[in-house]
Amino acid sequence: MMFTLMQKKLLNNYQQDFPLSTTPYKDIALSLGVSEDDVLLAFSELKNKKFINRIGSIITPNLIGTSSLIAMAIPENQLQSVANIVSSYPEVNHNYERENRFNLWFVLITKNEKDLQSIIEAIETEAGFKTMQLPLLADYFINLGFDIDFDD
Repeated sequence: MMFTLMQKKLLNNYQQDFPLSTTPYKDIALSLGVSEDDVLLAFSELKNKKFINRIGSIITPNLIGTSSLIAMAIPENQLQSVANIVSSYPEVNHNYERENRFNLWFVLITKNEKDLQSIIEAIETEAGFKTMQLPLLADYFINLGFDIDFDD
């Protein structure tokens, strides 16, 4: 895919420095010298083409609401489809594969225990696999930002 200059800037410049304001897309537009609609359209195109999954904050587990570390044992040939199901829930920041029988891991953050259990049940039903719920004993910060080298 060929990226526009604005898409490149959005992908590289706003992974970690997204404006914290009531008008973040307008703020981005002003910094890039384009309209807010241009920014919204570019983000929409990047999402539709699956270059971004979501725009949102990453909340420190158990700081606000309730959190749990979740692991699932998924057959390799179904791992991507189950990961896509897990990623479709906004309460999941990200998920990742591990080399283990329990090969799909994610942190689930909700406003309360009732909602946490409801979403776990929904994921299990939709995915067709049980989860293992683990306590979050320590926080680990994973920097998910990276510079994209556009050689197109």
